[in-house]
Amino acid sequence: MATPTTLVLLALPFTRSQLGWQLAGVAIGFVLLAIGLAALSLFMFRRKSRDFTLVYFAAFAILYALRLLAREEIARSLFLNADSTLNDFILFVDCLIAVPFTLFLIQVVEPGWQRVLRWLLAFQIAFGIVRLLSATLHIAERPTKTGNNVFVISWCILLIVYYFSAGAARIRSREITIVFLGLAVFALFVIEGNLADLRVLPDHPNVEAIGFFIFVCCLAYVTAQRTLAREERLLEINKELQIANQIQASILPREVPRLTGLEIVARYLPMSAVAGDFYDFLVLDDRHIGILVADVTGHGVPAALIAAMLKVAFAGQIAHADDPARVLAGLNRALCGKFEEHFVTAAYIFVDLEKRVLRYCGAGHPPLLVAGGGNGQPRDSESREIEANGLMLGLFPDAAYSAVEIPLSAGDRVLLYTDGILEAINAAREEFGKLRLKKLFEASSKSGAQFADALLLELRTWSSAGHARPQDDDITLLVLELQ
Repeated sequence: MATPTTLVLLALPFTRSQLGWQLAGVAIGFVLLAIGLAALSLFMFRRKSRDFTLVYFAAFAILYALRLLAREEIARSLFLNADSTLNDFILFVDCLIAVPFTLFLIQVVEPGWQRVLRWLLAFQIAFGIVRLLSATLHIAERPTKTGNNVFVISWCILLIVYYFSAGAARIRSREITIVFLGLAVFALFVIEGNLADLRVLPDHPNVEAIGFFIFVCCLAYVTAQRTLAREERLLEINKELQIANQIQASILPREVPRLTGLEIVARYLPMSAVAGDFYDFLVLDDRHIGILVADVTGHGVPAALIAAMLKVAFAGQIAHADDPARVLAGLNRALCGKFEEHFVTAAYIFVDLEKRVLRYCGAGHPPLLVAGGGNGQPRDSESREIEANGLMLGLFPDAAYSAVEIPLSAGDRVLLYTDGILEAINAAREEFGKLRLKKLFEASSKSGAQFADALLLELRTWSSAGHARPQDDDITLLVLELQ
């Protein structure tokens, strides 16, 4: 008595063995199609990259998978009366499928072989067009098909020759070896299939897709190894950044100095783990103090290293801390010649509480703001901008600086800051600007700490604008309140 399985097999136009090959081909086709689409999606996520290796590989994998599915009878049976269309599609893919694969190889081989492959690419395109016209016009179809078989075999042999002739020291890394072993297996399957088409070898089910699947598995292995190595490297970088962050935190003052008659408030908000903003103090005694605020161009580790250099240089200026112009000139000489692509803006003030004066000097830095009044009372209608700026630090060793002296009274407030405040951008790409800062500074009757916190809250509201935008620059501010 026939079983249901037997009845199903009798209804099919091929044997159990042929059915197995058909199902295997369909399965491989769908797997390759998924891999090609995944590679294309990965490239789209990295669309800023100009590396088109993934695009060429994805195009080849997708075309190969679609051609494989179109050739399998079990898949073709799903499309009634579409044999002619499917055959035309197979012919079109046959004529041009080598083009994206050659483009892929051009991306991974050495420059000397890229020229050979470009000539080969031009020949592939020309021959593909000739073969397509030959099949469409039914002219010399057999010779062009035979020529295609010979061309594909020669192309595969060229790949094998390339691997063994390019030089062990230059290309035979473990990853390249695995990729080319997979490619060699695929090439052998392609050669065997084309020799079968030429009747040199006996005809049998097409197993070329197995070779391509092996090649793709080799590529996947190498990709997984590179991803794992990249993740390990990222972990190392994150660990190094944590150490750099700890080092940078150690160069900033642990607390602000406490002087009778002067309240100092400091706020420091780096945009990343390490930053280029810096501030420090030179305390001579309980009545005299020097304060430096600096901003290194750029961000990250390079800027943080320059900030560390600045701390060492600043500590060496204590002998003439009461002369701001001389302090900045000394810092400039210490930094010149130490770096090429960066410079430093800085502002230095020296506060003499005995004489109730402040001396100020700047080096390409945003102006100092001074407002009178306070002690819970409304401040002056307008704050004063003090801008005694010389050249930025680190550019010219002979740069000269000049200072200004400002008398101070009880209740006066002084604001030192970096340009991260002025250049904070909202969702509409508008800068916070000096005008908004001055209005907040003049209107506040709060304490120095309350004003600093209110200003940071205003900046956060401004720059995020409800969209949770990241901070655009490092922010540092120091508020001095005379009592």
